[in-house]
Amino acid sequence: MRLLVLQDHLRSGGTERQSILLANAFAAAGHATTLLTFRPGGALAGTVSPSVARSSLQSLDLGLDWFAPGLRRRVRTLRPDLVLLMGRMANCLGWRLTPEVPVVATMRTGKPLPAWFRRTLRASRHIVANSREAGDHLVRAHGLAPDKVAVIPNSLVFPPEADAVQEATHRAEWRARLGTPPEARVLLCVAMFRPEKNQRELIEIVRGLPDGLPWELWLAGEGPARSDCQRRAAEAGLAHRVRFPGFITDPSPLYAAADLAVHASRSEALSNFLIEAQAHGLPVVAATAQGIGECFLPGETGWMIPRGDHAAFRERLRDCLAAGPEVRARRGRAARAFARENFAPARQVGAYLDLFARLLPSPGR
Repeated sequence: MRLLVLQDHLRSGGTERQSILLANAFAAAGHATTLLTFRPGGALAGTVSPSVARSSLQSLDLGLDWFAPGLRRRVRTLRPDLVLLMGRMANCLGWRLTPEVPVVATMRTGKPLPAWFRRTLRASRHIVANSREAGDHLVRAHGLAPDKVAVIPNSLVFPPEADAVQEATHRAEWRARLGTPPEARVLLCVAMFRPEKNQRELIEIVRGLPDGLPWELWLAGEGPARSDCQRRAAEAGLAHRVRFPGFITDPSPLYAAADLAVHASRSEALSNFLIEAQAHGLPVVAATAQGIGECFLPGETGWMIPRGDHAAFRERLRDCLAAGPEVRARRGRAARAFARENFAPARQVGAYLDLFARLLPSPGR
């Protein structure tokens, strides 16, 4: 098959990582794959496989995520058998490509959908939602036929590869780099600093933890909301407890250095971060949002807290921080097994290719 993956920009978010993972995997499976972006470059551009044809619509990066000059003309030139839309902006413009080429839209957000996004959903050949809740929402709220919606969860972008010795090395290195004492329990969140990711609420939650508990909160990533979070941590007297490691292309060493994954995002479909964290042995505590309940085994690999209930969130954190090494090890084993079984890349990539084959009974015709 000739496949085209469309994404606005290769910034450092979870959808962008999924776009690259899929494009790389499609090419590795022998399909002629192009990754077309609106803007050139991006933090993750260097992770695209040489086997993937890379192209952009803006010759210079104008900083405009919505600007896709010559989109229809470029797609006609590339002549793909199918276009996979990844990200909000690509899905907003996908209707322009129909009915000339089969388009598969994706539902990977908990935000309200703009009118053009909804137009693409109606015009597309099929839609992939990355959680059952997101798929049900498409049927219930947007009136789409159930047989037009497939549910394919996110894939593990960073399956654990390090052995126990390497993980111990990563743990020591990152704790030394950030000045974290060996006895401290590290609460980790890896996400772009956007308002909807809500890292600020995590700061408000941990400021109520007892002073006697040895903990730190690491908020890894970059984005427009980072400076506000740094300012709030300083105002709350937590500059010595809340660390900002920045954007890291492969966050696996951070997972090795941490003890618990925490998440308070207001808008999700399925959290890449929670999946990756569990695959590396971290149990999770997360606030309620769409798709979050599908990311872990309640009571075994994670706990979902009602949104806004800071007291309940803190109580769960205290329990996890106080748990003995045997309990932590058992939870870590359960988290690894759950994530690796349910979100293995080969399984999810195969589901996409099977769907494409059904939609294109004679690919390349």
